[in-house]
Amino acid sequence: MAKKLVIKVTAGADAPERCSQAFTVAAVAVASGVEVSLWLTGESSWFALPGRAAEFELPHAAPLPDLIDSVLAAGRVTLCTQCAARREITEKDVLDGIRIAGAQVFVQEAMADGTQALVY
Repeated sequence: MAKKLVIKVTAGADAPERCSQAFTVAAVAVASGVEVSLWLTGESSWFALPGRAAEFELPHAAPLPDLIDSVLAAGRVTLCTQCAARREITEKDVLDGIRIAGAQVFVQEAMADGTQALVY
């Protein structure tokens, strides 16, 4: 099993099951001791903002704020630079612990030895 997991989530409220799966996998991996880097891109970018995850609902799924908190507690959450810019989101807008970085950093993380990358 890879020691590091990079997960890019492109879905948000537009594809709730896919979105929830990405956050659930990230949280389970963190709880299992895996080093996790969760990337928010596309419609999931909105979840970098305070209160936005609480608006997300999916029956029989863990609450999104809880999943994000668990990843932030032991992993890393990154908001895509271009996605943030298109939505006029800045570093001062995002939840504590979320960084904004671009494709170069994503590729660097995804290509590191012992890393598995997943895209939802």
